[in-house]
This record gives sequence, C-alpha cells and structure tokens, in this order.
Amino acid sequence: MNVLGYLVMICWIPTVLFFFNRLPVQRAVIFSFLVAWLFLPMASISLKGVPDYTKMSATCYGILLATAIFDLQRFRQFRLHWVDAPLVVWCLCPLASSLTNGLGPYDGLSAVLDQTVTWGFPYFLGRLYLGSLKGLEKLAVGIIWGGLAYVPLCLLEVRLSPQLHQWLYGFNPQSFDQAIRYGGFRPIVFMQHGLMVGVWMMAATLLAIALWRSGMLWQRLMQFLQEDLLGQRVSQSKAVQGQEPVLGVAAVSVVTLLVTFVLVKSTGAYFLLLIGLGLLFLVQWGRTALPIIAIALLLSGYLVFTTTGGLTPERISQISTVVTRISNVDRAQSLAFRLKNEELLTEKARLQPVFGWGGWGRARIFNEYGQDISITDSLWIINFGNLGLVGLWSWMGIFLVPILGFALRRYPPSTWSHLQVVPAATLSVVLLLYVMDCLVNAMVNPIFTLAAGGLAGLVARPVPAHARPSTSSRNFAPFPRRLPTHRA
Repeated sequence: MNVLGYLVMICWIPTVLFFFNRLPVQRAVIFSFLVAWLFLPMASISLKGVPDYTKMSATCYGILLATAIFDLQRFRQFRLHWVDAPLVVWCLCPLASSLTNGLGPYDGLSAVLDQTVTWGFPYFLGRLYLGSLKGLEKLAVGIIWGGLAYVPLCLLEVRLSPQLHQWLYGFNPQSFDQAIRYGGFRPIVFMQHGLMVGVWMMAATLLAIALWRSGMLWQRLMQFLQEDLLGQRVSQSKAVQGQEPVLGVAAVSVVTLLVTFVLVKSTGAYFLLLIGLGLLFLVQWGRTALPIIAIALLLSGYLVFTTTGGLTPERISQISTVVTRISNVDRAQSLAFRLKNEELLTEKARLQPVFGWGGWGRARIFNEYGQDISITDSLWIINFGNLGLVGLWSWMGIFLVPILGFALRRYPPSTWSHLQVVPAATLSVVLLLYVMDCLVNAMVNPIFTLAAGGLAGLVARPVPAHARPSTSSRNFAPFPRRLPTHRA
C-alpha cells in the first residue's frame, strides 16, 4: 500500500469524529460506514496485541469514540434482548474453541476480540442507532446511493479492467485472472473481490426497485442528500410539488443500476436478485411469511445436509449436471470443485463437531508433505471448521433471528406494502439473500451486519398497539403507491 493508503487509513477516525460533529448521529453512522466500505483501501495494518487495523475497524473505533464524546447517554439506554443471543454466542465461541483445542486462554481471548471487532461492533452500532423503521429506511437509501456512486466506477473498470485500487492505493486486492469473465472484465473497485461488488450492486438494485415501485424513491434519495449531507430540511410541500416531474428520473436511476449490475458479470448475484424480487412479490401479494420461512428452512436444511455428510460424490455430480443445464459448463465445474473441497473439509470438521478446530489453519487439510491442499470458498465451511456447530448456527442466527422476528413478530407481511415498512422489509430480504450467498462465497460485508443489528433493534423495541400499521386490506397493494393515513 502506498503513502496515500496509509494516510487515508490513519485519518479516518478523525474524519468520523468530524461527521458526528456536523451531522445527526444516526446519519453520521450510516455515512461513515458507507464511505469507508466503498472508497477506503481493502488493506490491514498489523498492530501488536490488538486486531488488525482495517477500514471497518477504524470506522467502528471512530463511531464508538464519537458516541462516548457526543452521545454518551446512548450507551446507557442499551439493553440486551433475546434477539442478541446469537451474536453473543458467536463472539464468545472462539474462546471455547481455543480452550477445547488446547490453544490456551490468551489465544481464545485474542480471537474473541477479533471476532467482536469484525462482527460484534457493526451489529452493536446498528442495534444502537438504526433500530427503527426510519433508521433502516435511511440505511436502505444510503445503500442505493452507494450503488449509484459505484455505477461510473464499475463501468470504468468493465471497460479498462480493475485498476482503480491499483492506481489510487498502489495494489490490487484480488488476483487479476479472477477479474476476467465472459470475454470481459468484472469490476472490483475498492472491495475485496468482484463477487462482493456483485452482491453489493444486487442489494442496491433490489432496494431501488422496491422503493421505486412504492413511488418514494426519488424523494428519499433527495432527502438523503439534502438532509443528511447538507444539513438542510426539505419541506413537505416542496417534496410533493417535485414528485411528478422526477418520477422519470427515478426510473432512469433504477435502469442505470440494473444495467450496471448486469455488466458486473456476477452470475450468482443474478439469481439472488431474481429470488429477491420473487420473495418480495410473493410475500406482499400473498400477505404471508411462508416464502421467508421456506427460504430460511431451505438454508438451514442445506447446512444440516452438508454437516451430517450428505454431500457425497454422487450428489455433487447430480448438482453439477443440474447447474450445467441452468447456466454453463464453466459455472458447473467451478461449483463442483467447491463442493468437493467442502466434502473433504466437512469430513475433518466432524472430528471436532461442537466447537471446531480453532484458529491457525487447524481445520484445513494438509498432504503428507505438510502442504495445504484445501480451498475454502464458502463462509459457512470456514465457520464450521473453525468454530464447530455452535459457531456455525450462532452465525446463522445473527441474520435469521432478526429476519424471522421482523416478519413473524414485529411487522407481519400484511404490513409490508406500507411505505414506512417497505425499506425495512426489503432490507430483511437482502439479508436473507446475503446468507444464501455465504453458502457458496466467503464475503464478509459489515454493512449487512450493521443492517442485521438495526433489524434486531427494531424487533427488540416494544411497540404500543396503536403504533402498529393497520392490516386492513384497503391499504394493501403488492407494490404500494400511496401513503396510508395512519402512522407506522
């Protein structure tokens, strides 16, 4: 990494403090996470005795420090809730893994600290600041703006190859051969991998389509800029007066995101977007949470199937044949290669099924010469191998518990057509799709962990009966266009 990269990383914590000094705290959190994730270098600075200093750890440190300085009472207001149980287990699990493998308490506590910084802090900050419909709406709009900001950068790298990270920070976070897809280039921009860019653009596109169909996309985008960035208030009369002329611009924004998303060349993300659109339609049209429950059970069933040894060579061959018919031979061969590695890794993981093998690559497979011959492409197999079934299911619970709590307890599908609920409901679907992606890829995206924390905060918040949206059928539309007369 060059001097500019180090300078940006070092100056980021003071920059976060500046955001908190100039913006309302909720908006400062969202803006800090988005700018860091989208534009800071994908690098780490090793520090003795503490987790590596990365763009996301710097963001979390900066927000926690800013909260202590500007908003200390928010810490006092925080209360643990049953919905937080998976996150607590997930953060403490490395200590049990280290102790059961004889690695000692120091190694376990170090791993706990690293796990807490990577996963616990973004979740906690989402829980602290975004646990409301309005907070999740602002995050959803921020993700859409993040997708729009990436449009020219993605198009540039599609044309010239992934070079922005190299030009600006002096190195590429990914090997160049993985950026070549379908006779062209797959952009990386300032993320870890092209697959991560694909999932990010998928999330932004899905959220933009949902908000556009609800008729509030352009108003929310403009309010985010004018209120969140410039500190100006937009009157309701101006918003209403500007609604009709800008509807076409909102549609152009959606089309722009969709076209760029296609050009990103991430086949798996294509299927995720289609599944997400189908889920939103089925839930809103049928006014039932059954599609959400079915996907959650399907994901859980897949983990049960694989961790118990169901992924045999015969089944891998059958899966490869199906994928060949749906996609192409290259994608089928790639998937078969991943599944074969996962078969070997799960076989070893089952030797230490409860808390896993711990760190230091102990869950990997080595040949007789001591060479590592395993390839871990999926986040679930990494979690299962290192932290066992306790770690794997607690990680799943970080996302599935808030999603199901939102859909079954807090805002049932009969309310998902209301304008106040649409952004949070769509974010819950995005999180479900992210979990699905983690079954085949290992892309840690702290923005989604932040969203999971916000969703958990919404589930944990007590709601008076009069504050719930009406479930009257007269307010229902699969894709709403008018604001209901009651408050949400």
